[in-house]
Amino acid sequence: MKFDSLDIARASIEIAISSSRSEEDKKVKSFRDQGIKTVAVDIGGNLIDSIPKIIERAIISARRTGVVKESHVHDGAVAGAAREAIMQVAEKASGLNAGGKIGIARYEEHLSVTIFMSIGLLHLNEVVIGLAHRSIPDWT
Repeated sequence: MKFDSLDIARASIEIAISSSRSEEDKKVKSFRDQGIKTVAVDIGGNLIDSIPKIIERAIISARRTGVVKESHVHDGAVAGAAREAIMQVAEKASGLNAGGKIGIARYEEHLSVTIFMSIGLLHLNEVVIGLAHRSIPDWT
């Protein structure tokens, strides 16, 4: 079966919103069986101060799990999509603590990064989601 950018965006969202490590592992395996490479990265802390670390963790986890290869083009695509997804939620997170997960999915030339998180002040939490897509060469 062939997948398009919408399918890969859905996959990254599903990985990002998984509520437990076991659910995440099941989804990763299910997507892998379909030929879609996925990975999730837990994140937390002050979002604005953590942007470089979040992007770095996204790149490293995507490399380690084989979602992308170690190359300037692939690293740049992950970094750019992660940064764009972060910027979509950054306005609500300014100065507050946040916790959540980044979901990364890839199929052939389609790469999608989703950030799903809770932003809180005491018990008043806001839930936000950001999504970005990049096209990269299929070097599989």
